[in-house]
Amino acid sequence: MKKTLEVRDAITGSHSERIKHLVVAIGKELKVPEQMVFDLKLLAQFHDIGKVGIADRILFKPGPLTPEEFKEMQRHCEIGYRIALSSPDLCQIADLILRHHEWWNGQGYPLGLKEKDIPLECRILALADAYDSMTTDRPYRKAITKQAAIEELAACSGKQFDPEVFESFLGVFAGL
Repeated sequence: MKKTLEVRDAITGSHSERIKHLVVAIGKELKVPEQMVFDLKLLAQFHDIGKVGIADRILFKPGPLTPEEFKEMQRHCEIGYRIALSSPDLCQIADLILRHHEWWNGQGYPLGLKEKDIPLECRILALADAYDSMTTDRPYRKAITKQAAIEELAACSGKQFDPEVFESFLGVFAGL
């Protein structure tokens, strides 16, 4: 499955590897149990597996998505959830795949969960995913500096991101 996703989207493989290291570091900073660290590694690798079900014209669009295209892109969480449920190796993270775009303030998708109702693994992944996405070039925009990304994450702490996870991220980032 990982190879299928990498073939479909070359950006995903390197993105997954970078955020895997970051989620593990944040998890350890938060002193999560080893099983959660294992799940974080899997989640980092497969959180976007549902993108295999998204049309290329949307997935690789060089500009901003229309509201209809964005709604279609949001389906990748549910598609990924169904794929993970069908795999003995991924079924343990299926619920995490479904919830990985939830926001601390409840404005995320697909379920509108908020705060501690969002699994900690998803709160960790969301921050690592956003940081990596901002600091690497994308088809639709150039990367921003690490400092600018941290400032953006700080501005979104308490809205999109769990403030405690953000503080742990800062602790990890200070050690890099």
